[in-house]
Amino acid sequence: MARGPLAGRYPVVAAMVVFALVPYLALSAALGPLTPLIARELGMSLQAMNVTSGMANAGYAVGTVLAVQFAQHLPQRRMLIVYGVLLVIGSVLTAAAVDPAMFIVGHVLQGLCTSLLLIAAVPPLIIDYPAARLRETVVILNVCIFGAVALGPVVGGAQASSHGWRPLFWIIAGIAVAALVLSLLTFRDTPPANPGTPIDFIALGLATVGCAAAFFGASWLLTHRFLDPATWGPLFGGLLLLILLFVHEYTARNPLLCVRSLVSTLPVAGIVAAVCAAAASVSAISLTQTSLADRMAPMNLGLLYLPEFGGAVLTAFVFAKVFHTRALHYFVLVGLVFLCAGILLMNGTAPPSAALTSVGSGLVGVGVGASVVPALFIAGFSLRSRNVQRVFAIIELVRAVAAFMVAPILLYVAANVGSNIDSGTRTALWICFALSVAGAVVAVALYALGGVRHPPAPSVDTWMSGAQPGWFSPPLLARLTHKAQPEDPC
Repeated sequence: MARGPLAGRYPVVAAMVVFALVPYLALSAALGPLTPLIARELGMSLQAMNVTSGMANAGYAVGTVLAVQFAQHLPQRRMLIVYGVLLVIGSVLTAAAVDPAMFIVGHVLQGLCTSLLLIAAVPPLIIDYPAARLRETVVILNVCIFGAVALGPVVGGAQASSHGWRPLFWIIAGIAVAALVLSLLTFRDTPPANPGTPIDFIALGLATVGCAAAFFGASWLLTHRFLDPATWGPLFGGLLLLILLFVHEYTARNPLLCVRSLVSTLPVAGIVAAVCAAAASVSAISLTQTSLADRMAPMNLGLLYLPEFGGAVLTAFVFAKVFHTRALHYFVLVGLVFLCAGILLMNGTAPPSAALTSVGSGLVGVGVGASVVPALFIAGFSLRSRNVQRVFAIIELVRAVAAFMVAPILLYVAANVGSNIDSGTRTALWICFALSVAGAVVAVALYALGGVRHPPAPSVDTWMSGAQPGWFSPPLLARLTHKAQPEDPC
C-alpha cells in the first residue's frame, strides 16, 4: 500500500496524532490514585509499581532518540505503523494483565511507543501542510501534550472512585487501536531521511543506559534513603551519561541530534524555560496530590485539577494567536509568571487547601501551556524546518527527564524534610517555585547577554520553505564572548 484512502487529509492526520499521544500522557498523570488498586490485584509492591512507572518514563525519554535514528535509515511512515502496533500490544497487555510481568512489559511499551509516535508523527503535521494550518497545529500540540496530562488526575480520580482500574486501561487500548487504524488510513510512504549516514551507536547507548539508570534511581527513592548507593549511584550515574550524550552530540561530525545548532541565544533560553517549567509544574501537582490523597475522596481530589485542563486549553488558543509574532518571546515569560503564582497559591496553606489548590492548578495549566510548547517553536524557528524532528527530540528528551525525574526527588524531600509531611511538602513546593523563577530569570539573562534588545518575529513562510531559519539567533553570550556562530553540521 503506497497511499491510504485518507492520506494528506489534515483533520484525519491530526486526529491520528491526538489518539497516538493522549493514551500514555493521560495515563501517566492518572496512575496516582490507581496504583494501590493495581498493586493489590496483581500482587505487586508499591515499590515495584514505582519502578515500573519510572521505567515507562525512561522508555518515553529513550524513544525520542530512537525515533530520530530509525527515521534516518527506515521508511518513516512504515515505522509509524510498527510503533502503533506495538502501542496497541502494550496497551492490551496492561489492561489484561494477570501478573506483574504482563503489566510491566505493557506499561514500558506504552511509554516507549508514545514517544516514538510523537517524534515520528508530529513534525510532518507541522511542516507537511501549508503555513495556514500551523495555527491549528499549535493548538493540537498544546492540548495533546498538556491537556492530556492535565486531565490525568481527573480521570484517575473518577476511575479510583469506582474501586477499579481495568476499564480505564481498556479505554486507553481502544484509543491506541483508533490511532493505528488512522495511521493506516492516512498512510503515505515516506523514504528514510538520511539512509547513508552512520548509525550513532554511542548516542543510542548513552541515551538508553543513562535514562534507564537515572529513572531507576529516582523511583527507588520511595523506599530507600537518598544516600543509599542503590539510589544515588544510578541517579547521578545516569545523569552523567546524559550529559555525556549532549557533549558527544555537540562534538560529533555527523550528530544524530542537532545539539550544536541549538547552542545559541534564543533556543537555549527557550529550552531552559521549558525544562524549569516542566519540572516545577509536574512536581507541584504531584506534591499537592500526595498531600491531599488521605484527606479527600479520589474523585473530589481529581476535580481540583480540572482547572489545569481549562488553563491548558485557554493557553493553546492564545498561543495560536501569538506564535508568529514577536509576542511569542513575552508569552513564555508571562507563562512562567503564571506558573510562579499558581505554585504560590498551592503553597498558601499546609496542608494545601482545596480552594487554593483548585485555583493554583488553573494558573499552573496556563503557565506550563505558555512555556513548554512555545519553547519548541523558539528553538525550531532558530533552525531550518527540515531539522524540526531532531529539535523536537532534544526538547522532549530534556522535558521528560525534567518532568518525570524531578517529581520523585521532591516527593522524597516532602516525606523526609521537616517535622511532618505538611512541612516537607511546603519545602518541596518552595523548590518548585524557585525552579520556575530560575527559568524566567535565566531566560531573560540569556536574552540580555546575547544582545537581544528587541525579540524578533519569525518569518513563518521562509521557515516553512526550509530554505532558512525563521529568524537569526545571536551566538550564546555574544556580548561577553564576541564569537561567531559555530558551524552547523546538521
